[in-house]
Amino acid sequence: MSSKARKTAKSTRKEENPEALKKRGERINEILAQTYPDARCSLNFRSPYQLLVATILSAQCTDERVNQVTPAFFARFPSPEELAKAPLEEIEQYIRSTGFYRNKAKALKGMAEALVAQHGGQVPSTMEELVKLPGVGRKTANVVLGNCFNTPGITVDTHVSRVAQRLGLTKNTQQDAIEQDLMQCIPQRDWTNFSHRVILHGRNICRARKPRCEICPLKEECDFVRKSGAH
Repeated sequence: MSSKARKTAKSTRKEENPEALKKRGERINEILAQTYPDARCSLNFRSPYQLLVATILSAQCTDERVNQVTPAFFARFPSPEELAKAPLEEIEQYIRSTGFYRNKAKALKGMAEALVAQHGGQVPSTMEELVKLPGVGRKTANVVLGNCFNTPGITVDTHVSRVAQRLGLTKNTQQDAIEQDLMQCIPQRDWTNFSHRVILHGRNICRARKPRCEICPLKEECDFVRKSGAH
């Protein structure tokens, strides 16, 4: 076989049936668990309310920046009740550096008002209730459920989307569809930790630009490596 033919064969993965994809997902999950045993949520929080706020602020913003903003924010707005009655303009001043601060301020105030009016100031513990809150989608809800209520969930952010697509675990581009695909091939008990590990992997190794394929522990399982010839 010529080198060109070998390269073509290597770059082509047979269409996987659901069982084969599930087995590969399990192998990927195990490798990530061994590589990132201490991965955790990188947002600082002490309560479901704090994590809910921090996750809303993290949209289009780094967790590092959010962690710089939240201490002063929570000192001023320590509860949903305090946040709900605050003027939008004041909320905006505390979160300006996170970007899109006007939209985020509206979402935060609306979320707090809903918590006070509908949940007695407490963050609900179900997906159904969380996604009804202003500014809260499945991604944010899964972060809160997995890290505060021990309800497994896969958080699909830009890193998880990119890594899952490159690995060939999904062909979808929409976050909700990617979440459903990953739920089919990753053991449920590991959904939350899988999310933390993939996010860390996406930041450090499987970067959007110049991915570090040569040192990636997943390169033997990766469609991107097969197709691109990276190694």
